[in-house]
Parts: sequence; structure tokens; C-alpha cells
Amino acid sequence: MIGSSVVVRTRSWIVLLGLLTAGAPAAYAADCPGHPDALGTSRTLVVDPREHPLIGTMQYRETLPLKDHEVVLTFDDGPLPKYSNQILKMLDDECIKATFFIIGQQAKANPEGVRKLIAAGHTVGTHSMDHPLTFDRMPIEKFEPEINGGIQWTSAAMTDPSKQLAPFFRIPGLMRAESVENYLISRGIQVWSADFPADDWRHVSSDRVYQLAIQRLEAKGKGILLLHDIQARTVAAFPKIIRDLKARGYRIVHVVPATAERPATPTTPVEWLLHPPTETTPIARWPRVPGFVFAQTQTLPAPSLADLNAQTAHQPLLPRRTRAQTDIASTLPVPGRDLFAIPEGSVEVLLSTSLSRRAATRLAMAAETPGTARGKTAKGKAGKPHAGRTAHAAPAAAKHGAQAKNIAPKGTAHPTRVATSAKKRA
Repeated sequence: MIGSSVVVRTRSWIVLLGLLTAGAPAAYAADCPGHPDALGTSRTLVVDPREHPLIGTMQYRETLPLKDHEVVLTFDDGPLPKYSNQILKMLDDECIKATFFIIGQQAKANPEGVRKLIAAGHTVGTHSMDHPLTFDRMPIEKFEPEINGGIQWTSAAMTDPSKQLAPFFRIPGLMRAESVENYLISRGIQVWSADFPADDWRHVSSDRVYQLAIQRLEAKGKGILLLHDIQARTVAAFPKIIRDLKARGYRIVHVVPATAERPATPTTPVEWLLHPPTETTPIARWPRVPGFVFAQTQTLPAPSLADLNAQTAHQPLLPRRTRAQTDIASTLPVPGRDLFAIPEGSVEVLLSTSLSRRAATRLAMAAETPGTARGKTAKGKAGKPHAGRTAHAAPAAAKHGAQAKNIAPKGTAHPTRVATSAKKRA
């Protein structure tokens, strides 16, 4: 019984392994002896730097012509033996081909590291001489030696005459500038940005590097991944990145430059876009309006109202606002300055302050009820009106008016209502 169960389990594992091997490309096992479950390199992409000089959607419109779920692995700042050798060993175990951007000072200090990359079949580009983060504001007198120094020392480390340095360059820190890009393009060097980084140059954990790499790759579906082979966190995160690439069905693409013996891979311009437009996706970019060259530059005079048939006979045909503009000068004279002058002590000035509202109310009542005021002043001495008694007449009238109409008491009655009640009583 025990023996039979072992046979059944062994057969089940053989069937499962056969299914996994059948689902993977046959070339992977052939290209990676001893590692049948290796991720491998699915294909080699040959590019002409002069046809597409700027790639990587982090900064440029175009990127490599990759299919869905295809990834290009790139590493910057090496070689540094302590960590670069570990990255190189993991790539060899998985039969993965990547692209390395070498710093001139690193190649000068560790030429053997450059030779190891070449011997393993990886693509080697350059990343300046000293990795300054000021390429975006450097004059040509400074960035030209940086570019040439990196190329010189990396080429010097490559002792195999059959191997050539790839005309690929990545600006340190991705600090791009048009002057730098134009200089590189004039020399036939392709400028590489990236489609997504893993932030492994920051002070983050290796788990965070792994998470960012997979999350950003899943968000775009394909592209150029930017890593650094001089970081311990990258070394720790890389096995988990490879594991997820396998589990999620991603394929590795190796990029090499075109030569006379090796022409560029045939592509269409739309393939160099990260997400090419389809017939079901509307294009938001309308074609540019062509620039016309006018034969005559003389300008015409602005039209007047006479050009609009603004005569009296035709004015009913014009809009109301246009008819008003025809005689605006005669119908709206300029007002004089005394039109806006308010005499001091008037009702308007008194009403502007809360302390003078009672006085303003009394003045208004006195102006609106002349009969009542005369009746009150007739009782004064010698039949002459008295200013003090006239002033006291308004509150009395307001009081009786408020009682008659059941409104607010003295001090809050409206002057017009008080005057109306006073007239009724008279």
C-alpha cells in the first residue's frame, strides 16, 4: 500500500511537471541547461538608435516596441562587485539577458565587472563618468567630458575586440535637457529613460522595492524597468521580482543595437507607443492647423456704425443695444460733480448712522405732516411756531398711530405709517 501510494504521487508530480513544461516556451529549457523552470529570455529586439533616439515613457513619447506582458530589465550605476556579482548570478541562473548602464569611474575601478557582463551576453551602455545630477543645467563644456569619459573607460574595460559598446546612454538621475539629448542624437546614441522605476535608490525596504516594481508593471502591462545593481535592497528584492514575473506570465526581452550584419527588427511607428490607439479608442489629438502665409499684411479699418446701416430709417432693423449706441453722446451727457453731493445734516446723512435715526425720523415726519405741525404750533406763545414743540409733535403722533394700528411702540414706527395716522386724526 505504501509503495503504491508513492507511485501514484510520483506519477501525479510527473503529470503536473509535464503540464507546466508544455505551457512554457520550449526554447527556455534549451537555452538554460540545468534550469528547466527558468524565466529565460523570450526574444531579442534589435533597434536602430537613429530611427528612435528617445525612448521611455517616463519622459518621452515613445518606448520600445514591446508586446503585452513583455519586460526589459535595466540596471544602472555598476559594476560594484559586492552587489553586481549577485545580480549577475541570479540573471545567469534564470538565463535572463538585461541591459546595464555603466559609470565610467566604476568601470575604471572594476574593469573585470564589465568583462563579466560582456561574457554573459548582456547589453552594456553608459551612464556618464561621475554620475552628476546636474545634466539638466550643464553647458556642453561640462557634459561632453562626462559622456566621453564614461564611454572611454567602459570601452577600455572590454578587451574582446569582437564586442562593442552599445550606443545606449541613460542620463544620470533622468535629469534630461534638450542640449544633452541633441548632442547624443547627433552622435547616433540612443537616450534611454524608463517606463517605470522601483525606487530602489531611495531609503526603502526590499519588500517595498519588490511591491513597486510589480505594481507599476501591472499598471502598464509592459515596459522598461529601471533598477540599480549597486544596492543591497535590490539584491534582496530581485528573487521575488523574478518569482512574480513567472507567476504572472511576463516575458523578458533582450535589446541590442543594430549593426551592418544585424539589421533592426521590423516594426511600425505605432508599435513604439506604450498603448497604441485602436479603432475602438477615440484619438484626442486633432491634426495641427497648417500655417498659412498671407500675401498682404495690410489691415482693414474697423467698421463704424455707418457701415451697419445705422440710419434712422433702418434703426428698427438693428438690435436695441446697437440703436442706443448711435446717439449715446446726446442722450447721456456727462453728469456734474454737484449731482452726487449730499448736503450735511440731511436725512440721508442722518440715516447713515444708527445714533441719528430718531432725529431723521422726526425730520421726515415734520416734512410729511405740515397740518399737524401747524396745529401744534398754534398753541405756542404769540402764535409763532416753536422748534422744540414741533420736534415733540412727531413722537406723540407716532405713539397714537402705533396704538391705533397695533404696531411697534415709539421709536420703531415707520415715518410713513405715523404720518398716515396723523392725517386721519386731523
